[in-house]
Amino acid sequence: MDFDLIREVVVPNETKIVLLVMDGLGGLPHPGTRRTELETADIPHLDRLAEEGICGLVQHVGVGITPGSGPGHLSLFGYDPLRYRIGRGALEAVGIDFDLGPRDVAARGNFCTVDEGGRVVDRRAGRIDTDICASLCAELRSIELAGAELFVEPVREHRFLIVLRGDGLSDALSETDPQREGVPPLEVRAEAPEAEATAALVRAFVEQARERLRAHHPANMLLLRGFAKPPDLPQFPEVFGLRAAAIAYYPMYRGLAKLAGMTALPAGPSLSDSLASLRENWGGFDFFFVHFKGTDSAGEDGDFQRKVRRLEEVDAFIPDLLALGPDVVMVTGDHATPSTYRAHSWHPVPFLLRSRWCQPDPARAFNESDCQQGSLGVFPATDAMALAMAHAGRFTKYGA
Repeated sequence: MDFDLIREVVVPNETKIVLLVMDGLGGLPHPGTRRTELETADIPHLDRLAEEGICGLVQHVGVGITPGSGPGHLSLFGYDPLRYRIGRGALEAVGIDFDLGPRDVAARGNFCTVDEGGRVVDRRAGRIDTDICASLCAELRSIELAGAELFVEPVREHRFLIVLRGDGLSDALSETDPQREGVPPLEVRAEAPEAEATAALVRAFVEQARERLRAHHPANMLLLRGFAKPPDLPQFPEVFGLRAAAIAYYPMYRGLAKLAGMTALPAGPSLSDSLASLRENWGGFDFFFVHFKGTDSAGEDGDFQRKVRRLEEVDAFIPDLLALGPDVVMVTGDHATPSTYRAHSWHPVPFLLRSRWCQPDPARAFNESDCQQGSLGVFPATDAMALAMAHAGRFTKYGA
């Protein structure tokens, strides 16, 4: 998306846009039924939106490329994820209101479980309670590194944040998370000559952490990924002329929205919390990004039926959302996480947009098969915001 062009055609309006992102939305057919989670779920309200609106499948990065959550959301906000790259560490830091500075390098951490041979058997340590995570982080904070100040902060469940602060640090580092089980954690490597000293600091931290965590089963080791310094993003409210707000419970998504210039509103773990925040703040903003995590967690755990239930949970939320009177509603995901695949995948993700100006297309339900028949086809996720702005009456004509 050409932000200069967007700025040129934006006009003021009183209309409101809601972007509802079901994390990991897309799925694949269950081998027993040949139906995806969306095709299995009872979601009459989402199906009605699809019937009244326009549908398609979004590609977040490129054909065959599996997106992370950061690039997936960035593209939905209109940013080219190949141009604007943000490491997971920076997102986590901003999401928990850590004051990330120019001398800092941040990384997202997972507490994990390793066996006696040092092989990862659970990348998420059984999703330990957050209070256990906080206790482990407090223990790791006492590690001392020659040449950098160390911060270790709990995020949620098995997730935590580390930040190295010092002069001359680089984020050009490989990850220690092998992204699969049955193999040992990887050793961090410098991906540029100037990162050698930082890589040595991270290796020293990991070795000391290994000794301190050894007795803390199931969280007896850690994995690090997404090393990042603070990014510099064009600000979403300035580009689109929108008072923009985010309702996201998980810190990474709050962090991304804040880096883009959105106001992070209060958010709890349930959709009822999201609805309360929407109602309380409806008059103060033009654009609302609402994030729902449960679909992704179920997909990663390989729990097909739980993902179906999470989809039905979102469907029950739709009437209350529509009662607020949004002019444009978009529903989609930041990537696919099929339960049968148990991980992010490269498959395009269902997308719908409903407004009073839609010309309904052949899609009659919100699922992979129907959205494939929609008038939008398979299109770049970066185009979603332009569609929303046009349907909200916030673009003027381009040219004479």
